[in-house]
Amino acid sequence: MADETEVVEQIGAGASSTFPQQAGALKKGDHCVIKGRPVKIVEITTSKTGKHGHAKAHIVALDIFTGKKLEELCPTTHNMLCPNVTRKEYQVTDVHDGYVNLLDDDGVEKNDLKIPTGDVGEQMVKQFEAGTDLVVTVISSSGGFCLTCPSGCSWPGLPV
Repeated sequence: MADETEVVEQIGAGASSTFPQQAGALKKGDHCVIKGRPVKIVEITTSKTGKHGHAKAHIVALDIFTGKKLEELCPTTHNMLCPNVTRKEYQVTDVHDGYVNLLDDDGVEKNDLKIPTGDVGEQMVKQFEAGTDLVVTVISSSGGFCLTCPSGCSWPGLPV
């Protein structure tokens, strides 16, 4: 018995990727979770209380990773999950085999992101091959990542 050792594993701080917020407190431009997907609200309307209860919030939003339109109808007094969304700018150092190598301001390299499909990816590859110093924004939320162009760029990105 004396030679047995107890192994204790440590896990991170347990920070959640979402936080609750009342549906009535949400506004256009906020992020929330609809059908398990992080979305950005593009339109929100509220109805008055009626004969059968609660005021309702009608939320129209776009998925921050795919751009797909989603809708939700929720009582304004109920809580909705809101994702923690982070944005970080990176410089593109290489583009190859469908992946992009990125470098942040601290010199940390990130090379696990796929080049976006469609116009965004095509424009990124064209500008990189033309020798342009390319800076992209990486949006992360709920374990997902997405490449977009920073604000003011000449090529389109997802609506986030």
